[in-house]
Amino acid sequence: MRNDLKHFINGEWVESTGSKTVDVINPATEEVFGRISDGTIEDLNKAVAAARAAFPSFSQTSKEERIKLLNRIADEYEKRKDDIVEVVTQELGAPLTISERVHYNMGLAHFRQAAKELESFEFTERRGSALVRKEPIGVSGLITPWNFPTNQTSIKLASAFAAGCTVVLKPSELTPFAAIILAEIFEAAELPKGVFNLVNGTGEVVGNGISSHPDIDFVSFTGSGAVGQKISENAAKTIKKVALELGGKSPLVILDDYDIKKAAEIAISNVVFNSGQVCVAATRTLVPKSNHDDFIEAVKEILPNIPYGDPQDRSNIFGPLVSERQYNRVQGYINKGIEEGATLVSGGLGKPEGLEKGYFVKPTVFTNVKNDMVIAQEEIFGPVMSILTYEDLDEAIEIANDTIYGLAGYVVGEDKEKVEKVASSIRAGHITINNAPMEPSAPFGGYKQSGVGREWGSYGIEEYLEVKSIIGLLS
Repeated sequence: MRNDLKHFINGEWVESTGSKTVDVINPATEEVFGRISDGTIEDLNKAVAAARAAFPSFSQTSKEERIKLLNRIADEYEKRKDDIVEVVTQELGAPLTISERVHYNMGLAHFRQAAKELESFEFTERRGSALVRKEPIGVSGLITPWNFPTNQTSIKLASAFAAGCTVVLKPSELTPFAAIILAEIFEAAELPKGVFNLVNGTGEVVGNGISSHPDIDFVSFTGSGAVGQKISENAAKTIKKVALELGGKSPLVILDDYDIKKAAEIAISNVVFNSGQVCVAATRTLVPKSNHDDFIEAVKEILPNIPYGDPQDRSNIFGPLVSERQYNRVQGYINKGIEEGATLVSGGLGKPEGLEKGYFVKPTVFTNVKNDMVIAQEEIFGPVMSILTYEDLDEAIEIANDTIYGLAGYVVGEDKEKVEKVASSIRAGHITINNAPMEPSAPFGGYKQSGVGREWGSYGIEEYLEVKSIIGLLS
């Protein structure tokens, strides 16, 4: 049993001012495997005060100093590989293979990339007679989600440190232990006191406290649209800047010249990755009507071969959902799809055969889906795919854009002109062609109700900066 009941404030592990705790459940066993403190406003105030006190000196550090710091953090991160992999598997339920290849590596990549970006990043420039300076925005409140406890946390922290900002972090209470390991990594890397502060707890108390705190200058949040709206409302009271990475209902447009079996493999691997708990998951698959039947046959052939089960077994790539609440949410959407009249191709209600313990769901595929159905419009955040058909590219683009979201989009095809037309026409911030790998220097973020602002690379650093014009400098 892990009992990490202290917060990390001003470079020290300190007791909470409250006595309440939060149980952390292993989603594969449904058993409590750890506890954290349920942080209070008093805890948060201490963390904010520490971050504010540290800001004047840290904001004046040189670019070279921060590059060295980020690389020291990455070096220490690498030393904790086994701990990170194990804890992500325990708290999230990600199979060990996925925890290692994805969660661990993505967290590491952001610290390395931020250091690399800083090497060529310019904090000053001349515009006519003016000197334009980019300066750290101030104390930054970071509120991170449970589905990628290393990636989403590291991406914000790396950009904040690169910019010269001090931070207060509230990780998800469902997956807090990866953030606690990060705090230990920062200690080992000799991060100056007060630059990083960790307060565990709930969104209702600590999250709302961060977004409304008068001494926090900027809030970066990843999570649901409803919570993003609440954060924006809270932040508006002090006119603080907010960056939001919210939900998605991403389309995968399959062109009629692409190998249909390969397209099915891409579609299935995308929607079951991280048990479907991915904001950019391609949950709406758009298939030419002429290819529909062949696509369905390919899907039926692929799905039974997905290895799922105990996350501690490295042969598995598909684990449970993070919590009972998330399990029930996904079951509700599957039931809604059946009620709406969509055709169930595979999966459905209940747990996979032989898995009575754990929040496992069946990878589920619906066809004969209309784009106005609930399962085609709302973010399910589970391994549920909706297959829609189209007659021509204009219809495909129209369907792809018929959503309140605009986080990501996918295109697979051989005709360069057609692929580029679809990619440029989808109203989303991140488009992937033919299953290309991620590019860590490229900006990431959404259109419409998928968010505000960008992360990754130099664009992520820019979010933590204010811009000042100085006109009429003495020569």
